[in-house]
Amino acid sequence: MSHVDKKQKKSNSLEQLKASGTVVVSDTGDFESIAKYTPQDATTNPSLILAAAQKKAYAKLIDSAVAYGKKHGKTVEEKTEQAVDMLLVEFGKAILEIVPGRVSTEVDARLSFDKDATVAKALHIIKLYEDAGISKERILIKIASTWEGIQAAKELEEKHGIHVNLTLLFSFCQAVAAAESKVTLISPFVGRILDWYKASTGETYSAETDPGVQSVKKIFNYYKKYGYNTIVMGASFRNVGEIKALAGVDFLTISPGLLDQLMNSQDSVPQVLDASAAKDEDIEKVTFINDEPAFRFELNEDAMATEKLSEGIRKFSADIVTLFDLIEEKVKA
Repeated sequence: MSHVDKKQKKSNSLEQLKASGTVVVSDTGDFESIAKYTPQDATTNPSLILAAAQKKAYAKLIDSAVAYGKKHGKTVEEKTEQAVDMLLVEFGKAILEIVPGRVSTEVDARLSFDKDATVAKALHIIKLYEDAGISKERILIKIASTWEGIQAAKELEEKHGIHVNLTLLFSFCQAVAAAESKVTLISPFVGRILDWYKASTGETYSAETDPGVQSVKKIFNYYKKYGYNTIVMGASFRNVGEIKALAGVDFLTISPGLLDQLMNSQDSVPQVLDASAAKDEDIEKVTFINDEPAFRFELNEDAMATEKLSEGIRKFSADIVTLFDLIEEKVKA
């Protein structure tokens, strides 16, 4: 083989990222995008579902969900809620025909401070999947990382064997509480942390000094040092530099635009994070088991995490309301 041939055979950056031990997850509701990048799993959220639901290509899914809602609800409100739940499941079902692993389906963000309602909604979503012949093993129920959300996740994991993805995670205390609750997976939001620090300090950051990257590294090393099985899945990226700086982390969920940049790049992506090396990290063990006051105080001490968690819940809540409005119009039609 000639030198030119060898050069042509070099893996693109996306393949190198996968080779570093990181599982690549697609962060979108767009099926075509998911199929293109051959990810293991896929994640969705209300914003992504709302964006996809407004495309003509997904009209059949909406029609199917609306028909279900009309059949299983009595009032307009009940019909709409049933239809929205089914729409989330319809998207999940279609995604699972493309990815070999799991899909994350998010609980209504307006339930983020209600443990019992979150558990009930999660159980309902799982039943809809199971009624469609899809095992709960292929579903991650996505819940905001509030104290109530973490307690709901613990109950779902322990009592019902339902896997949870704790999202909108910005602080170390959220990550510790999640691991102690034996949650399957957490999604620390890298880019949104960077957004806050850039706005607050006016500084620019390299991939290595990026506060979001640093946060995920600390969580990863802590989990591996103390033997927690919870998967760390970095999320919400602003650039490929952040992604490369986390090569070797358990999972990364990446938007189609950044996946495309990685796929079309030949830049090297060396492994940065290593589970065995984390054993030597000097990180003190902390606990929040059954200690809601300590958790709330630590979260409150972190201005960035407090603000971004609140903002994230507001944004997802607004988008789910818009989605409800869209579906309600169709239910009434």
